[in-house]
Amino acid sequence: MKDRIEKIRLRMEKAALSCGRDPLDVSLVAVTKTVSADNVKAAVGTGVTIFGENYIQEAMKKIDEIDDNRLSWHFIGHLQSNKAKYVVRYFDLIHSIDTLKLAQEINRQAEKLDKIQNILVQVNIAMEATKSGVSSQDTISLVREISSLKNLSVKGLMTMPPFFNQPEKVRPHFKHLAQLKDQIQRESIEHIQMNELSMGMTGDFEVAIEEGATLVRIGTAIFGGRS
Repeated sequence: MKDRIEKIRLRMEKAALSCGRDPLDVSLVAVTKTVSADNVKAAVGTGVTIFGENYIQEAMKKIDEIDDNRLSWHFIGHLQSNKAKYVVRYFDLIHSIDTLKLAQEINRQAEKLDKIQNILVQVNIAMEATKSGVSSQDTISLVREISSLKNLSVKGLMTMPPFFNQPEKVRPHFKHLAQLKDQIQRESIEHIQMNELSMGMTGDFEVAIEEGATLVRIGTAIFGGRS
């Protein structure tokens, strides 16, 4: 595993330098759905500190077992309102907020814990029926609505573009998200930061970095195929 992670970090660094970016501006989110706690600990041993989980119940058990407050846990899966209280309790950053209703429930649960919950707004760039996310056209209005919720802090945007075997085919989707981020920044909406772009996975993270990704979500290249 150490060799695989080192190779990924080198590829991330090379991609950042190729477009004039500081490699330190891009963070690795190791995606650990279906990955055992022992394998997560092995990744921690190589210096990985940010982990992404898709399923609440699996994640809660794993986070409790690992019990390491040096780590940052990100929720990257589709989220239902009735799981909000758990996700707020366990996760530092939620990547998948795509409706005002969900944002309001997360805000309500965060208020109970006296917590400011960091979130990203998930954008369905290609408007794929099988994927969650707000449309590009509705993103700015959703961000404006969320900006009034006192216990949420919007840090940026996330997307899951269509899958292509050729990473170059994904580039326009990443470019679109980066342009949308810049557009929101120009709006200067109070309480809204656009520091993070969560985009890019095992097959296309280098292209995502070239287009401005700050968080790349990589699972298969670290832990192998899912069972």
